[in-house]
Amino acid sequence: MAFSYGPSDQHPGWFTWNLADPTRFNAQTMGDLVVREEEVPGGKRQVRLRMFPERRHSNLLDAVHGGVTLALIDISLFSAMRLLLNGDAAGSVTLDLATQFIGAGRIGQPLDSVCEVLRETGRLVFLRGLVVQDDETVASFTGTVRKPSRK
Repeated sequence: MAFSYGPSDQHPGWFTWNLADPTRFNAQTMGDLVVREEEVPGGKRQVRLRMFPERRHSNLLDAVHGGVTLALIDISLFSAMRLLLNGDAAGSVTLDLATQFIGAGRIGQPLDSVCEVLRETGRLVFLRGLVVQDDETVASFTGTVRKPSRK
């Protein structure tokens, strides 16, 4: 199994979303991640992926580095695909990711990427979302993920 997914002991109501291999990018760069599925008005479902920014995630302005925000978004595409569609996140790839930076993320406070599926086809998943911290929007995004090849 590629992911360590299960109830988080440290964050009730959340689930761990970490790679089983701690030497890979997610663990080495992002640290521990937690995720949960949420229902929003109108019955739509979304996935909230949370990271915990530390000094190592900062830029020279003491804000969350844009590359870290992009990595959080990219990882959230796969967590949404997995939780909302029961998709194969480990065998999929990002085809495109468009991001608009709107504000700066703060170090020492949880940073969330909230993602929804817009459409699923035979090979593609179209997603969009926001990166938020408290009540502030840090970024908006759209992305496309290609599902694994059928063998």
